[in-house]
Amino acid sequence: MKNYRFYFFIFFALLFTKNVFAQAPQNVIKLNIFSPIVRTLSVSYERALSADNSFQVNVLYTGYSIDDTKLRGFGITPEYRFYLSESKDAPAGFYIGPFLRYQNLNLEIEGTTDEATLSTFGGGVLIGGQWLFKDKISLDTFIGPSYNAGSVNVKDGADEDTFSTGIFSGFGVRFGVTVGYAF
Repeated sequence: MKNYRFYFFIFFALLFTKNVFAQAPQNVIKLNIFSPIVRTLSVSYERALSADNSFQVNVLYTGYSIDDTKLRGFGITPEYRFYLSESKDAPAGFYIGPFLRYQNLNLEIEGTTDEATLSTFGGGVLIGGQWLFKDKISLDTFIGPSYNAGSVNVKDGADEDTFSTGIFSGFGVRFGVTVGYAF
């Protein structure tokens, strides 16, 4: 009977001291709030690897149009983040984040049968800041230069110059604001 009381006491002691031993969230799932403007769904998952760095992967699906070219497809962006704050642990604080990006998009010209596939590969570096409110809600803002190079593979009789690839190739700026859930 004494062992039962001892275990009962330990159980309640641990239950009421849970917050003393609780760690900051190590994972964050986020949505980019600017993506719907360009008919895109952009979801990120970030995992803290240590107190000052993390790894994030972003996946996106788009159904965007540039001029008379419809673009539909997906992209994936792995990113490694170096957190600079000495007073906060990852995934909170200011950071620098080099990234790579691969995109595969189907292109078609409205009103024609012209079709093609655009595959791009690129990368860049972001600077940003992420705040955690009540250790549950994240707000992440970022901006930085990027470069994408790609190739257009024409399916029908059109030539590559027919398709407007716009912001999906060449130099650009990657920016965004994400809101998410930390756990």
